[in-house]
Amino acid sequence: MKKNMNHQIAQLEPKEVWSNFVALNAIPRPSKKEEKVRQFMLDFGKKLGLETFEDKIGNVIIKKPATPGMENRKTVALQSHLDMVPQKNKGTEHDFEKDGISMLIDGDWVTADGTTLGADNGIGVAAIMGLLASKDIPHPPLEALFTIDEETGMTGAQNLQEGILDAEIMLNLDTEEDDEIDIGCAGGIDITATGTYKEETPDNNGKAYQIKVKGLTGGHSGMDIHLYRGNANKILNRLLYLGQQKGLQVAEIHGGGLRNAIPREAEAIVVLPAGKADDILNDLKQLADTIKIEQTKQDPGLTFEFNLVEMPAGIMNNKDQDRLIKTIYGAHNGVYRMSPDMEDLVETSNNVASVNVSGGHIQIDNLTRSSVESTKEDLANTLKSVYELGGMQVKLDGSYPGWKPNPNAQILSVMTDLYEKMYHEKPKVVACHAGLECGIIKSHYPDMEMISFGPTIQGAHSPDERVNIESVKKFWEYLKETLKNIPEK
Repeated sequence: MKKNMNHQIAQLEPKEVWSNFVALNAIPRPSKKEEKVRQFMLDFGKKLGLETFEDKIGNVIIKKPATPGMENRKTVALQSHLDMVPQKNKGTEHDFEKDGISMLIDGDWVTADGTTLGADNGIGVAAIMGLLASKDIPHPPLEALFTIDEETGMTGAQNLQEGILDAEIMLNLDTEEDDEIDIGCAGGIDITATGTYKEETPDNNGKAYQIKVKGLTGGHSGMDIHLYRGNANKILNRLLYLGQQKGLQVAEIHGGGLRNAIPREAEAIVVLPAGKADDILNDLKQLADTIKIEQTKQDPGLTFEFNLVEMPAGIMNNKDQDRLIKTIYGAHNGVYRMSPDMEDLVETSNNVASVNVSGGHIQIDNLTRSSVESTKEDLANTLKSVYELGGMQVKLDGSYPGWKPNPNAQILSVMTDLYEKMYHEKPKVVACHAGLECGIIKSHYPDMEMISFGPTIQGAHSPDERVNIESVKKFWEYLKETLKNIPEK
């Protein structure tokens, strides 16, 4: 393990952001385990003498009056989420419920030592903290909204208590390109398929192998889905499909993890029949080499392992196995439809996020996203049909709405003009294929104008996550100037 550089990172400019980010990253905050970071934020607001409280679900709200002379400006809600995606590399020792993040400076970037960094959305949280603590930054009345559980269900935003905010404008600080102003996002729905299968006793004259797919690039299952990075579950299934035609039998499958992360690793325990094992293994390795060539650009680190292991106690019944492998093959993964209205925007997609098969039980987790409710429903029904034809039970839940772009919003005009004035070029006004909380919050506050923006972050939801140092400086200056230019009521 490399020596962390948290102290040096706290001294980076702007210190108002980086010092708060380091303090925040010392607090464990995986999704659905936000008790410590909620208390941290409550203590932070109360220490400043600001109105600070939690709503019924656990979101933290801190309100700060306008600086003198700006009391007549529109109230602005500054919003970021407290939780982070807990992903780590194999071999990295880290307990996300107990340990803070060990950070490193790598050239122009800040990254973490074998884990996710938490810049998504910790940099946004840290910037809001900097504004709340400031004594000399001009701003209108501010309402800081720190939501919980954004990454695994957006339950904080979904259950946001109505009537606690007075803001007419919301700035969501949770996007990942510093030259973009986001005015729309995708909604999503969780699709969970479960089933059972009969087990049989394997032929002890055969050979048992562990097949591993690893080293894939992975990434955000929304923002990175159009890059055609390999999905470990689908790649492993290609090998199993070929193998079963030649007599391969499956004992276990375990692949992927979080619904919002493109799966980077998957493995299976299989039994190869006596007398055919070497030939089947050779065919599987040839297919693995072909897949590596296919994915050379997207996944240069892709590797396969075929390790001889002890014979498992049970294997899948041939009929159940055939149905499962064909079902996984038929389940759509990746881009389903591009937007006809916004250039280069993915409208609808699915991530086959995790596959777990053992002990007679099957579970396959998916996250379907779309900025259009009807096509979200269409793809959800497509997947439901495939899994039900495969003999599984399907549960659809966790649905949340997208955020419909409003190109005529007054705050958008203010921010685009300001960006051109500061940087002598036009910003990219976009919508993103990620589940920002804006759409959900807008369902509670329909008249609120919303914008999302942030610094440049790469590799979110993976241990490759990193944030650009100069970009954080740019983001901070732009945020401060935006608050200076908020229109009057």
